Amino acid sequence: MVRLKRSESLRYFLYAAKKSPSLSIGLAIVLFLVILYIAAPYVAPYPEDAGKVIKFEERFQPPSLKHLFGTDEFGRDVFSRVIIGTRITLSIAFLALLIILAVGVPMGLFIGYAGGLKNMIMMRITDIFLSIPSLVLALVISALLARSLNNLVYALALTWWPWYVRLINGEVLSIKEELYIEAAKSIGASTLYIIFKEILPNIIFIIAARATLDLGYIILTAATLGFLGLGVSSPTPEWGTMIAEGRLFLPTVWWTVIFPAIFIFIAVIGFYLLSGGVMEAFYGRR
Repeated sequence: MVRLKRSESLRYFLYAAKKSPSLSIGLAIVLFLVILYIAAPYVAPYPEDAGKVIKFEERFQPPSLKHLFGTDEFGRDVFSRVIIGTRITLSIAFLALLIILAVGVPMGLFIGYAGGLKNMIMMRITDIFLSIPSLVLALVISALLARSLNNLVYALALTWWPWYVRLINGEVLSIKEELYIEAAKSIGASTLYIIFKEILPNIIFIIAARATLDLGYIILTAATLGFLGLGVSSPTPEWGTMIAEGRLFLPTVWWTVIFPAIFIFIAVIGFYLLSGGVMEAFYGRR
């Protein structure tokens, strides 16, 4: 396996982005979403509509210059709610992923490096979690918790962490037999040094690709939970919750469902393409 310095890895990634259409398109979509995340309060023409606002005189207005995505049953601007919803949805996904990585990556690294009985016990525990479909497990956990953004994040994190433990464990079991690991041991390198300086840099692209792909899945799962009434409670403009509220007025008031659904599709496709591009770049350098 070819090992690159951090600066070389960055240059290689930028080079790969120019050569890979999926990586370029995925990166462009994700950057677009990140910009919306940052600028949402300034881009949304009616940011107050993300809260408890009622404008009955403007309810169910179709898309127009005044309301680009129309209005909902309370007269709230759907465009503003979808844009603000970008911040809500991405916050859920990023926070859940942060917890997942904080738990799964160190656990996979240390258990994989230790091997033996500890590794076997942990793998059996992860097998129990992985035997339950992710959506079903998320539904059960969400149903046991009160509806809130924090509890939704916890439910998603509890669903995903075993996948990272198993993925990283497998990579560590393979890498720790490499000659450069044996060389590091022979000169008295500590376990922490070997794990974080020798092993982790060589699996960082695999973790990045998996994490990027999972961001799309987490967004989709969060939207599903919101649609089923187990996600963030109204009036918080989470995309899944918006679709659940808008479906009651289909097919006449189609815009309250179509536009949040389009943004879910864009987000999932963007992270999927970015993940595929990262994997392509990773395998291209091995």
